[in-house]
Amino acid sequence: MKRFGLIGKSLGHSFSANYFNGRFQRENLRDHLYELYPLERIESFPELLRATPDLYGLNVTIPYKESIIPFLDELDPTAQAIGAVNTIQFVNGKTKGFNTDAHGFKASIRPFLENKHERALILGTGGAAKAVAHVLEELGVTVYFASRSPETQNSFFYKDINEPIMNACLLIVNCTPLGTYPDVEDMPGIPSNLIGSDHFVVDLIYNPEETRLLREAKSNGAMVLNGTDMLHFQADEAWKIWNR
Repeated sequence: MKRFGLIGKSLGHSFSANYFNGRFQRENLRDHLYELYPLERIESFPELLRATPDLYGLNVTIPYKESIIPFLDELDPTAQAIGAVNTIQFVNGKTKGFNTDAHGFKASIRPFLENKHERALILGTGGAAKAVAHVLEELGVTVYFASRSPETQNSFFYKDINEPIMNACLLIVNCTPLGTYPDVEDMPGIPSNLIGSDHFVVDLIYNPEETRLLREAKSNGAMVLNGTDMLHFQADEAWKIWNR
């Protein structure tokens, strides 16, 4: 059996198992199986590897995209530059970390970016936020962050996001889990009333399809995009990596 799977903390509403097992069925890959591996602590990762010796590939989700790195044998240069991993390849008993979030995000937003999106406000500072920032900086976009505990000069507390900042950053990307099912009324603490028709608001959440953030942004005339396309692009890229 060629076993694949997802590690993270709360995996009950994951897209990955249905997506990959459906793919295996369509492609008649009867010896392939994708399973969920919830870990209460990332320190349990080596134990998972010992208990599941037929693993061929893993995806990594919240909150382990950064903390998984010390447990891996090698990193792809992109994952190294980003500082976060969401895909693990197993080759000859060794583990190598990749970041397909960057590929997925870039493929999903490029058709919609305009010259006016020269500055971005990224909500959150975790692994997904690092991948998004990496992509936007490659595309020439100046990046700022909003979080509950800003750590760098280009970071703000949510409570400090004001009208000048919102007017300057016409691209807003939510990289937090706030608004994910079942807590669909949650949203990051930015002043959504200051989002206007010139804004492009991206929410990496895909369940629900329209988060409260996207709903309020759309009601103000903004262009919006959820995380569904990114999810499919990053999953397809992971599949390519596992089949190299």
